[in-house]
Amino acid sequence: MAFVPGGTSDWPDAGFPGIKINPDSLVPQIVNEDAVAEALAASTDPGDRIFVLLVEGHPADAAELLAEARYSDPSSLRLRIFEADVLRVSNRLDRAVELFRQLLAETRGTPDEAVIRQHLGRSYFASGNIAAAVESFTKALDLRVAGSADAALIYASTVAVQRARDVLDRAS
Repeated sequence: MAFVPGGTSDWPDAGFPGIKINPDSLVPQIVNEDAVAEALAASTDPGDRIFVLLVEGHPADAAELLAEARYSDPSSLRLRIFEADVLRVSNRLDRAVELFRQLLAETRGTPDEAVIRQHLGRSYFASGNIAAAVESFTKALDLRVAGSADAALIYASTVAVQRARDVLDRAS
């Protein structure tokens, strides 16, 4: 495991054991390889392996598993999010944003809207469209607070909003 200056205890949870959201890059990062390996060994969900492959920076391998999983469950929102994340990790950021915007149109007004806005914000942030990232993260945070989401999700959105605002402020 790589040394992380200052530690990772205050990093937002990424929703999988041993993986947290890097507060600078706003992307998931492995912080405990043993916890990841143990959780993968116990999991039967192909989405978990796809997620870990994306975090490890292996979008081609993730895409291959994703194709198999989507065949079995073509309407799964989680798998459709992974499809856009494969594009993001592959630096096809315009296409990732386009796909997340499509998912947003489908989920607007539903409990899933906040997660799509959070992912869309991450893609905007990665592509350098920081103003759009701030807007997307802020809407995700507002929806999560209004919907009494889990505290970890609210914290992840709060960190993302603050980071994007900091980058935007430094740029102006």
